[in-house]
Amino acid sequence: MGSLVNEDPNDAQSLTFPITLPIIVAIIIMIQAVMKPTSPLAVWGSIIPFTSPVVMMARIPYGVPGTVPFWQLGLSMISLIAGFLATTWVAAKIYRTGILMYGKKVTLGEVGKWIFRKS
Repeated sequence: MGSLVNEDPNDAQSLTFPITLPIIVAIIIMIQAVMKPTSPLAVWGSIIPFTSPVVMMARIPYGVPGTVPFWQLGLSMISLIAGFLATTWVAAKIYRTGILMYGKKVTLGEVGKWIFRKS
């Protein structure tokens, strides 16, 4: 998001909210996972890449072979790596266009167009 922001700090605040939102959601799911680590919310929260680092770390202390099966742990790691690669690809597409847009105010709609535009 740094390539999209000009000198105005208000732009930085509005553009970082979509990045902060998954962290807030992950903490809320983590609280539920600590109370009930085998619930469907905890299982899916530990597999989805944006919440898995937080939620899976809350479930692992309850026991890996018992509460957290090995397949869930493996799927969590694989989905996290795939999510990292996809996020890096999207960030590169945004950066490639956004760094050249000096002085222009950018909206999230325009950023969406940059992601799906052919290079």
